[in-house]
Amino acid sequence: MESTKRQWILPLVLPNLAVASVVLLQVAWNQIVNTRELLHTLAYDLIYANLVAALGFLLVGVLPQVLIRRKLSMVWSFAVCFLGVIPVGILMVQALLMGIGLVIPQHFWHDYLQTLRVCMPLALVFGSGAIVYAFLRDRVDVMEQRLHEKEIAEERSRKLAAEARLHSLESRIHPHFLFNTLNSISSLIAVNPGRAEQIVGRLAALLRASLDTSNRSLIPLREELAMVESYVDIERARFGDKLRASVDVPAELQGAEVPPMSVQALVENAVKHGVTPQAGGGEIRVTASRENGNLRIEVCDSGAGFDLAVVPAGHGLDNLVERLNALFGDKARLNAVRQNGQAMVEMVLPRV
Repeated sequence: MESTKRQWILPLVLPNLAVASVVLLQVAWNQIVNTRELLHTLAYDLIYANLVAALGFLLVGVLPQVLIRRKLSMVWSFAVCFLGVIPVGILMVQALLMGIGLVIPQHFWHDYLQTLRVCMPLALVFGSGAIVYAFLRDRVDVMEQRLHEKEIAEERSRKLAAEARLHSLESRIHPHFLFNTLNSISSLIAVNPGRAEQIVGRLAALLRASLDTSNRSLIPLREELAMVESYVDIERARFGDKLRASVDVPAELQGAEVPPMSVQALVENAVKHGVTPQAGGGEIRVTASRENGNLRIEVCDSGAGFDLAVVPAGHGLDNLVERLNALFGDKARLNAVRQNGQAMVEMVLPRV
């Protein structure tokens, strides 16, 4: 409501301010010699100014929006207003005044041209400010609308990301994983209660860390490795010596930020496809290094490997690829190769 009121202040103030300025100049130059002539001139000019300005401001209220949407310059606003609105508006007012008897028909065109000659410079001075104001105001309105739409899109993106993280968390506490973990704890209680208690602590730490990072898009690598350690220790309770794992990450890289549950997803994939199928178990190795200013994380296992291109939609690695694309675009990549007799998945991230 306040914004609407402010928009109509200029149409009311500027025309009358222009009339007052002209009349004062005429008085100062002795072109108006008595009160009757002053009142006649003032009334005549006010009728002209307000009727013409009303038409002009109605157009100014619409024209900038049209020009902005069409990405045209403000020059078109000036051209339309000064070459179209002012002459046409004065002609309409002149005809109205002649209809009510204030203009003599024989003097119609003479008075019209005289009025046009006076009004055009005034319109150029006072109308320019109004047009610039209206143009900039509408541009600000358009930018505010776009910003609002962007905020809505970002909020929708955050909600989708939160849902993705929750989905990721659900996959981490998959019923099979929970069942296997609880089964391992149950079997350890009788023979090694200390180890059973340790696994309970690991499971609690993993779930707590998963929840704590659910509202963050990036976390320090050291926190991610702590979750990996909890996950591997839980799985080691099930596989025993068949699961061999090592982590070799320099201390200076542990502050680098990575998506939560990203390295853990690679390790989980290595356990499922690299260790579980082998009768004698297998080995998993996690390393990290710098590569052209980026962070390169490798997860190697002694399994047969796989083709990342055939990973089904909704798979943990497919979700990870989508998350990397959303966070980093083409600045991040995930590759699966086989080298030196081992399967290796590498994740390259920009240093953030």
